[in-house]
Amino acid sequence: MTTATFKTTREGIDHGLRPMRLFAKAKTLGTWDPAAIDLAQDAADWRTLSDPEQDLLLRLSAQFGAGEESVTTDLLPLLGWAAAQGRLEDELFLTSYLWEEAKHVEAFDRFLREVARFEGDLEAYLTPAYRAHFADAQPAAMDRLRGDHSTEALVDALVTYQMGTEGILAETGYHAYYTVLQERGILPGMQQIVQLIQRDESRHVGYGIYLLSRLIAEHGDAVWDQVEARLAEVLMGAMQVVAEMLAPYGDDVPFGLSVDPFLAFAQGQFQKRHARLEKARTTPLDVILYGSRAPVGGDGR
Repeated sequence: MTTATFKTTREGIDHGLRPMRLFAKAKTLGTWDPAAIDLAQDAADWRTLSDPEQDLLLRLSAQFGAGEESVTTDLLPLLGWAAAQGRLEDELFLTSYLWEEAKHVEAFDRFLREVARFEGDLEAYLTPAYRAHFADAQPAAMDRLRGDHSTEALVDALVTYQMGTEGILAETGYHAYYTVLQERGILPGMQQIVQLIQRDESRHVGYGIYLLSRLIAEHGDAVWDQVEARLAEVLMGAMQVVAEMLAPYGDDVPFGLSVDPFLAFAQGQFQKRHARLEKARTTPLDVILYGSRAPVGGDGR
């Protein structure tokens, strides 16, 4: 008979750890239902938009829908890593993470089918730079974790997924929705969807920052150098995704938009993530693990 040990019966869950505090927030804030959001006014608003305006919002929503599907599909290896490492607190949070991503897929699918009422193939909206990230770099980095639990593999996965996909690209996409929808007072259901998804994603990015910060604090400059180099690569790809999204419209982008403010926004998101992670180089490990609740005199493990 195998002699197994279980944290719940051996020492109990550490509710002070950052992942458990994120899990507590997920139980309170992440229980919204995409099927319950009223999209009736959105459907009416959609019919008032010009063809180019519909095309831009369809393009943005198609990229978000595929992106949410990709992060849902690609997340499982990280959950498997947490289980294999015996990090129960991380694993508990990641179960809520995966569930939330699945709801995001449902939310965008509802918009595409019930508001835009598009029944054809939207693959043409997925540009080369978009595919390079979501169909190549992200799944490759995450899938590597299935058989490689090294710090190097974990850093690559976290920077690509939480920092690149969620921290730069998704945040820039939310900004695009807000710029169009809030300023014009249209599509209230989609506005609600974006707000709820962004709230979920803030926990996801927070987890990525926590775990990368932990790795930096534990392993020092070797990990920081890798984080910094991969962040720069991810930023370059993200900027190309943003530029390619608006490129088809030339100088006549619907809603009077231009690409430069969104490139600047993406750059700003990168700088925020970079600054947060750089702080880990001089932050005690127990503070990273527990924040203001760090045990006095403890090693944080």
